[in-house]
Amino acid sequence: MTSENTFRFGAAGSDDAAATSAGHDDPVNQDTSSTGLDADTKAAVDEQMRDIAEVPAIEVITTSAVHLMSAAAVKCGLADGPDADELKDLDEARKLITALAGFVTAAAPEIGSQHAAPLRDGLRSLQLAFREASPFPDQPGQGPGEKFTGPVYA
Repeated sequence: MTSENTFRFGAAGSDDAAATSAGHDDPVNQDTSSTGLDADTKAAVDEQMRDIAEVPAIEVITTSAVHLMSAAAVKCGLADGPDADELKDLDEARKLITALAGFVTAAAPEIGSQHAAPLRDGLRSLQLAFREASPFPDQPGQGPGEKFTGPVYA
């Protein structure tokens, strides 16, 4: 690890401490001249941050789950188009499905059954699609995400 990649806690008199105290490493307190952003760009970023702050947590959670599902589906070879088989990567699909299973399992109590049920259905479909796409299918209970969801049967 190089010195540029290490965290420093700024000793008195160090360049890092001076830069931090001047606000150069603090993105919240930077002025637009030091960020290289013009006023219009900064205003657009500020507007996006306000927009994000207005989005309910349930929407952020479900949107994130749908993104994981979409990525896993592509990696399972379920993409539309002639290159679907070229995009298949079962190792990556396993990681995405396991992450999705943990995410959905952890989020379910927070988002309620009306939001969690469709996510669980999609997850189950992905787990079955993974098993079908695999040249050596895992036994029920051993597939991706099944340590969070329990065994998945066809």
